[in-house]
Amino acid sequence: MVQFDNVEQKENLSYAIGYYRKKKGYSQEQMAERLGISRQHLASVEAPGMDRGVSLELLFNIAAVLEIEPYLLLKFRLEK
Repeated sequence: MVQFDNVEQKENLSYAIGYYRKKKGYSQEQMAERLGISRQHLASVEAPGMDRGVSLELLFNIAAVLEIEPYLLLKFRLEK
């Protein structure tokens, strides 16, 4: 059975969400309210360890609230 390691991709996604949220000028609370989720949920999505997965629906909603194309969240790469 093939094992997939998506840790780096999940980290990049969490950083991307935080990056674009801050660029838009939203606090976590403001962003969560616009998404209809709790601030704690958004905080866990933005956490680099990201134990909480992101559904496609939430990903699309985040992109819509941030007024960006969803692919920008997925192609984001943290400079190391």
